[in-house]
Amino acid sequence: MCIPLDPNATHPSAHLRLLDDDRQQRHLYLLKCARNHKHALSSLLLSFKGASTMDTKASHAADEKHFSSDDEKAMGPPAYSGAAGHGEVAPGGQRELSRALKGRHMQMIAIGGSIGAGLFVGSGGALYTGGPGSLLVGFIIIGAMLLFTVQALGELAVLYPVNGAFYMYAVRFVDPAWGFAMGWEYTLSWLVILPFEITAAGITIKFWRDDINIGVWVAVFLTLLVLVQFFAVRGYGEVEFVLGIIKIIAVIGFIFLGVIINCGGVPTDQRGYIGAEYWHKANDPGSTREAFKNGFKGFCSVFVTAAFAFAGTELVGLAAAEAEDPRKTLPKATKQVFWRIAVFYILSLFILGLILPSDDEHLLGASGANTKASPFVLAIKAAGIAGLPSVFNAVITLSVISVANSATFASTRTLQALAMNRMAPSIFKYVDPQGRPLWCIILQLVFGLLAFINEADVGTKVFTWLLSLSALNNLFVWASICLSHIRFRRGWAAQGHTLDELPFKAEFGVIGSYIGFFLNVIALLATFYVSLF
Repeated sequence: MCIPLDPNATHPSAHLRLLDDDRQQRHLYLLKCARNHKHALSSLLLSFKGASTMDTKASHAADEKHFSSDDEKAMGPPAYSGAAGHGEVAPGGQRELSRALKGRHMQMIAIGGSIGAGLFVGSGGALYTGGPGSLLVGFIIIGAMLLFTVQALGELAVLYPVNGAFYMYAVRFVDPAWGFAMGWEYTLSWLVILPFEITAAGITIKFWRDDINIGVWVAVFLTLLVLVQFFAVRGYGEVEFVLGIIKIIAVIGFIFLGVIINCGGVPTDQRGYIGAEYWHKANDPGSTREAFKNGFKGFCSVFVTAAFAFAGTELVGLAAAEAEDPRKTLPKATKQVFWRIAVFYILSLFILGLILPSDDEHLLGASGANTKASPFVLAIKAAGIAGLPSVFNAVITLSVISVANSATFASTRTLQALAMNRMAPSIFKYVDPQGRPLWCIILQLVFGLLAFINEADVGTKVFTWLLSLSALNNLFVWASICLSHIRFRRGWAAQGHTLDELPFKAEFGVIGSYIGFFLNVIALLATFYVSLF
């Protein structure tokens, strides 16, 4: 339903409003107008009705050649009507999610949001299987893929900062069935990841104390997550901000320490200057040390680890719907992803490969949250530095809690968006006066109770089954984001619009999305190859 320009408006920049009476979606305003009411031009009103085509309603009141330079300045950017306060009620009586995430929250989510056990622990298994060369090249490839993907997501999220983000984009620009499958897969994967991360946090405590039942720590960490929910999205943002700073300091500190260790600057390290010794084949006949171990299969195995380590990178787009000013904060946050990939992943793993041999037998246990086999902890231990391994283990514990916090955010927001579009039970679309999707949060925390399965003898086996169901989710989601961006650009051009009208453009354009989609497919094939052969 289109509401015409208000004839009593004092300024010609009065907005056209497109309302979806059935869905009560947030509204997208994109209006160009001149100071003279006779020359009003409304362009591109996109409604999220789940249609598979890009039907656009636009009315042209005058030709743009009548606009003066002053009139051009009066043309406002696409406006977005989102809830600015807690639980603001949208047309139709449906409360909106709280818009409480500030710029510092968004930037920290982008920089350090997904740094967790995948990097600090899982990279050790990849180092042992593929060697330092495969580890570095594999993470560079997946990192480049994520850079293209996040840029595409940023362009879409700035223009359409709606709840559900990439799930909604798949519904709108690819196909409703595709979006339905993607949305539920993403929700279920995070629902399952929460109890796993809570368990992982408990396992990290065994680095210091293995005489306390893990169920105790599961109860403690689950209680902490419940407390965070009382503060709505602002609580999520503040927790991620604090933990993100700790993770960034830890990684940067490790990089500097690694350079000192490699140069022989640690008095307790008997190895002296190391250089690139661990990148070359050892003289010992029994050693398997080399830059690229186990041939092509060893190289492909890194893709699986890297995809897990980068999981959650897309959360910056999901958080756009609850940012105070997504048009201002999201482009900055999106650009920060490059530095996270280049510094916190690529550079730290390069340093790691220089100071820790890939044939270290302790790396065999580098999986899950077994911090005793963390390559970062092992590298510090190998240098003979006392006390610091415990400090870094504490960082890993906090990192795992951070991922659990993100799991609660990601699953609840996607499930609420599914319910708003009648793709999930309607009870889950309820938002309380504080702007929290209450029933979605309750469901997520109930799933958290699955962490107590570890008390049973078959607990590990059950978790393996559950995690296997969502193992490929990340690659599917990232490929869908790239595909949605490709489809969006085609529709945008078909409607006669130019890239200059976009409030934020992906740095690598649609070509980046094609490359990102291709690399996602390659990573999926590599995953199947490792599993089958």
